[in-house]
Amino acid sequence: MNLRLLSSLLVLAAPLAGKPGKTAPVPGAVKPRVITEPTRHDTDDPAIWVHPTNPAESLILGTDKDTDGALYVWGLDGKIKADKVVRGLVRPNNVDVAYGVMLGGVKTDVAVVTERYAHRLRVYRLPDLAPVDRGGIPVFQGELARDCMGVALYSRPGDGALFAIVSRSDYQSPRQGYLHQYRLVDDGTGVLRGVFVRSFGDWSGRKEIEAIAVDQELGYVYYADENHGIRKYHADPAAEDADEQLAEFGLDGFTEDREGISVYRTGAGTGYLVVSNQQDNSFNLYPREGAAGNAHAHPLLKRVDVSTIESDGSEVTPVALPGFPGGLFVAMSNGRVFHLYAWNDLLAAARPPAPAPAR
Repeated sequence: MNLRLLSSLLVLAAPLAGKPGKTAPVPGAVKPRVITEPTRHDTDDPAIWVHPTNPAESLILGTDKDTDGALYVWGLDGKIKADKVVRGLVRPNNVDVAYGVMLGGVKTDVAVVTERYAHRLRVYRLPDLAPVDRGGIPVFQGELARDCMGVALYSRPGDGALFAIVSRSDYQSPRQGYLHQYRLVDDGTGVLRGVFVRSFGDWSGRKEIEAIAVDQELGYVYYADENHGIRKYHADPAAEDADEQLAEFGLDGFTEDREGISVYRTGAGTGYLVVSNQQDNSFNLYPREGAAGNAHAHPLLKRVDVSTIESDGSEVTPVALPGFPGGLFVAMSNGRVFHLYAWNDLLAAARPPAPAPAR
């Protein structure tokens, strides 16, 4: 049997095989303030676009993961913005947002989506969702494994250069150099094209890597080696030790998969790294700044039970938007929806992790 077909059949069969995990929220789990209107197929990953002058007009973007998929857009009330939905995407997986990208000499906000089976990135201008990529940016060219999944954007402070860091899903993915990084540049006509700059990142070989997040201020990229842990590297490909792993954490404290990663900023260099404990319907919180004397030590601080089921992608902003004190946290949930939480609600319900079992 074709290995790709076999892999797909195994994924489809997983829910029938007694996959560990909670099928309903635990008592006392935090409830979302808003649940989005459902997509057509299967939600996966969200992004947040904060309106520069009117926070109430901010948008939630999210992928509908199917061969006839789409990039959906919602208002803060969870209602679909039908005039902004981008349809006809070939299994879009993840989406991220960048602000102030120079296009045609004008600072422009953009959303970048991985189109998994088309092996390319799609780029859309915000807030109108007009394409600015002339049909897409190919990724993983010349590689055996080309099914792109995760994406995170990094804007380099020194020169404003925009980079996309992309992960993939395939049994032929390499154990080193799993991720590829591309510089996205204006081709002179107000259209973005991609220039490959490096491959980097270790992989355990156990499952796959999807969730990626960039700490824009501190210049780090984090990604989830799903059945292993969270890995940390420099986001700038020109950093002196760019190819060296800086940290590896989250090796325990998960029921099974490590999924969506979000960076919540509380101040200059401080805050939380928020990681989905997918089959537990909870999120683990780690110190963004590291531990005392070691910026690359990230011990588990807290855990919060949520009402999302099997949460995959997630995103957070510290900007207090209408109805979301402390900021907005968005998490994918089964049921073709995203859950919108007030950050203050999550933090109030967060609890210390259970003590590690005696060895």
